[in-house]
Order: sequence, then structure tokens, then C-alpha cells
Amino acid sequence: MTNLPALISFTESAAAGSFTAAAARLDLTPAAVSKNVARLEAQLGVRLFNRSTRQLRLTAEGEAFRGRAAAALRALDEAVAEVGRARGAAVGRVRISVGVSFGRRYLLPLLPALAARHAELQVEVSLDNRPVDPLAEGYDIGVRGGVVIESSLVARRIARLPLVLVASPAYLRGRGVPRTVADLAGHALLGVRLDSGGESPWRFRKPGARAAGNWPVAARLWLSDPEALIDLALEHAGIGQVGLHHAMPFLRSGRLKAVLTDVHDAGNREIVLHYPHRQYLAPRVRVTVDTLLAGFARNPNLNAARETLPPEYCA
Repeated sequence: MTNLPALISFTESAAAGSFTAAAARLDLTPAAVSKNVARLEAQLGVRLFNRSTRQLRLTAEGEAFRGRAAAALRALDEAVAEVGRARGAAVGRVRISVGVSFGRRYLLPLLPALAARHAELQVEVSLDNRPVDPLAEGYDIGVRGGVVIESSLVARRIARLPLVLVASPAYLRGRGVPRTVADLAGHALLGVRLDSGGESPWRFRKPGARAAGNWPVAARLWLSDPEALIDLALEHAGIGQVGLHHAMPFLRSGRLKAVLTDVHDAGNREIVLHYPHRQYLAPRVRVTVDTLLAGFARNPNLNAARETLPPEYCA
């Protein structure tokens, strides 16, 4: 039978991308983690990782085994949590994956109160903008924005995700306020290129039209994080597209202005919280989900709508 330390060392190494990072999570030495993985490979008779001095990459066999190993460990974790469930307590570790900007601004501030109410709960948050498969990578909860697709996970909507085009008042004074999409050709544009390699498209609707179309963004500066784009906009670097929830504090203070709100249309997007669809959700996950959703619902920035922006927020 495969030993538990070897499985744990393998799944943590796969998630972290190195034996050293996995060792820090497990409070072991990198050598111990490497030895555990080597024992597992010998037992299975296959190589799970391709190793080099700088990289640790899963083989095809390792990628296939990771999902099964993570599922087995989650099942074991649920069995242990049954002890806590019997007395209604939230006991054990909850792993959360969330985008960097949303996590720092909206999720992390909710954690101190959660920890204070549940002394035996351990919360581990991974801040990462890359696409994540929560089940395969062993996360209990995932928070992501975009167009929601069907999956085996429960999806609870946190908020709509309207996008706005913003720039600083100083930039608009110097370069002029764009009144039409064609005017953007004379402006410095800031684009978001996702970690997956794709670009966040800009979409516009002609007045009176029902459908919107993508517009090619000829950006001079590209970033992978929306808050970094806001930082550039605040430095008068140009016009960028960001989530309204990220822009609201700066629209409210007057440090940014929204432009082209009458024709800009980002499509049907939302921010959702995912978790595995189980009939009996572990108390540690349930209390975390409930706390996060309640905290998000109280935040006015997450309930803002572009259609109701006050005129003074717009250029």
C-alpha cells in the first residue's frame, strides 16, 4: 500500500513546483520530500517528475496521478473532519485559491474574524492569477472572475463583474476625453494579458445595437494584474480596462474617471466562489464559504453597477 507521507510529499511538490517549497509547507527538509517522492516513484514503477537544477515538471504519468492522489487525500481529510462534524465544529485546513488583486483587497480582510471565531480552523490562501483546477490541485475553495462555465463544482455568485475604461483626470486634461471608439487611436492604452497568454478583450456596442463586438487593443503597456494597471492609470500613463470593483475607490475619490460608458460593453461576466459539490460539506469548508459570501455581500464596491455610476464619476 502506498504510504501517506509519500502521497502528501508528491501532491505538495506538484502544487508548489519544487521540493523546497513543498518542504516549507510540510515542515520537512527538501531532501526528505525528495526521498519520499523517489520511494513513491519506485513503488509505482514510473517517473512522476522530470527534474533539473532549476525546474521540477510533472511527467504525463505524474499529471494523471496527481488528480487521483489529490482526491484520495481529500477523502481522507473528509474522514478526519467527520470527528469535527459530529460535534458541529470547524476543524482542520481549508485551502483557497484566489486571484492576486481580488484576494488582497476583498478576501484577506475577512480572514481575521473567521480565525477568531474558529480557533481550530487553519486557512491557507494561494494568491495566483493563473487558471486553476481546484479539484486536481487540492483546493477546497476557488474564487475567480470571468464567464462561468458548467463544471462539477458548485458556483456561488459573489458579484457581477462589470468592466470600465478609466484614466486619471490629469491624463484626460492633457490628451483629451475620448468621445468615440475611434478617438482611442490617439490615446495611450493599457492592456491586461492573462497568465494563460490570452488578452482581456475590449468590447463596444454601437448606440442602439443589441450585440457588442471585440475591439483590437493596440496597447503600449501590458500587465498581468488589474491593480497594477490601476497603479499605472493613477500615474497618468493612459486608459485601461479594469473591473469596476477595483476602480470604485478611485472613482469615488476622483483620482480616476470612467470613459466611454455609453458604448463600452464587457459582456456577461461575474465573480464566483467555487467549491466541490458534496451532499455533506465539511464544517471547515461550510463556515469558510458562509463567512466569505456574507463579507462579500456587505462590501459596497462589489455591488456597484456601471449603469448607476454617478455623473461625477465619469469624464
